[in-house]
Order: sequence, then C-alpha cells, then structure tokens
Amino acid sequence: MNREKPHLGVVQETLLIPLYARAVENRKQFPLLRDAPAEEIVAALDYDFARFDGLPSLTGAMLRTVLFDRWVADFLSVHPDGTVVEIGTGLNTRHERLDNGRARWFEIDLPDVIGLRRNFFADTPRRTMIAASVTDEAWAAEVASPAAGPYLFVAEAVLPYLHEPEVRRVVGLLSERFPGSLLALDTAGPGFFDAQEQHDALSKVDARMHWYCPDPARLADWRPGTRVLASHTLTTLPGPLVAELPVSCQEMLSVLAAQRLPQAEGYRLNLVRLP
Repeated sequence: MNREKPHLGVVQETLLIPLYARAVENRKQFPLLRDAPAEEIVAALDYDFARFDGLPSLTGAMLRTVLFDRWVADFLSVHPDGTVVEIGTGLNTRHERLDNGRARWFEIDLPDVIGLRRNFFADTPRRTMIAASVTDEAWAAEVASPAAGPYLFVAEAVLPYLHEPEVRRVVGLLSERFPGSLLALDTAGPGFFDAQEQHDALSKVDARMHWYCPDPARLADWRPGTRVLASHTLTTLPGPLVAELPVSCQEMLSVLAAQRLPQAEGYRLNLVRLP
C-alpha cells in the first residue's frame, strides 16, 4: 500500500460506498465476507467515510457483492482458465478474494479511477487494468487479443448510472465481440429508481442513476437470444447462499421480505447469457 494518502480528485463517490461496506464488514466477528485490503484502502484515503456509518444500504451492497462473488467463483470452478472482466472496477478487491492462480483478469474504469486504483494494485501477467470508458470499443480489442475466454463480465453498481443508449451500446459491444459470454449486472426498477433522493447512501453523494429496467428479460429485446440465467432481489437470494449467511443477516432479510418495500423489490441482481 502507498504510504501517502492518495488524492481522490474527481473520482465518483459511489465507488467508495461498496468499498466502505466491505471495510466495515471485515471488522465484524461474523462477516459476510473477509476483505482486509478494503479496510487498508479506506485507512489510506483522505475521505470522510463517517457519512456512511450505520446505513442499511451498506448491508445491501455487501449482499450484492456476496452474490456476484458466488457467480464468479462458480464460473471459475467450471472454467479455471477463463477470463473475468470487471467493468467499472472502482476500488474492488474481487481478484484478491477469488483469484485461482490461473484465470485472466481485466479491470476497466475511467482514467481517474484507474489512476487512483494504481496506488493500491499493479498489473501482473494475468491481471491488467485498463483506463477507458466502458462505452469505448477500444478496450474490447485489448481484452480479446490476449485472452481466449470463455468470458464473465461483472458490472456491479455500474450500468444503472449510464443512460439507456450507453447501456445498449455496452450490451451490443459485449454481444458482438464476446458472443456467448456471461454478464453479471444489477438493474434498478422504477420503485428504486424514483426513490434515489431519499436513498440513505445515494442522497449523500452527487451521482444519480439514469437507466432503470423493470424486467431484465427485456435485454432480449435489444439483443435477441439473450437469456436471463438468474435474477434475484435482496430478499430472494439463492437459498444455499442465504443458508451460509450469519443468522442475524438471515433474520434481517426475513423482516425485509415481509415489508415488501418497492425500493427493495425493485432492485435486482442478474446473471445473463449473451447471444
């Protein structure tokens, strides 16, 4: 880790929310996952993370990460030499948690974010950071050239912040350049989308979602042949995964499910197979 506190510049604050969630979780006796690097990064950054203390959405961010981690782990168990591409990687530490010593990893984000990220991580023969917008086609060639696939693209808390034409461009690019690949993404329904200003965490930052998707199956309208392999709300996570969560978290999810809040039911975590 770099000893000097890195300057955040214009880096979007939204990438700091899941980072802080993992750092807070790492301090618990019975965490949803362990992530010591996240805690070290938080300590190294000159930022007032206290504004996020105690927010319920930190748990939501953790549950999303746990499910996405499960999908990546499942992919690597079947394709140990496959390629994982983190779209909008932010300050994610998924490589540290899940790398199997064989897979190829790419981490893509805007230049200012990658600049910040390089304070904490370095490229290796199997791990490459790419400074580019996900809507820019150039990065696809950089990924496809050295990596034969199969591919799993992970877009965690990224695509809802783009405008719909940009999301369409990304889905089209992935379908054309990496046919048959997997894409893990989150989608915000109208109930969640319309409540952004009241959201406990988003209301504290400037970034806002621009794209909402009432039904992830509609992605097939953009690219016929797209198949939704899994789609969950935070209250309908896979049973085997819920069974592994701490009891306190299972009880919290039961209470949340009974409330049937539009904000919770309208936010989905999806795994799709591109045509």
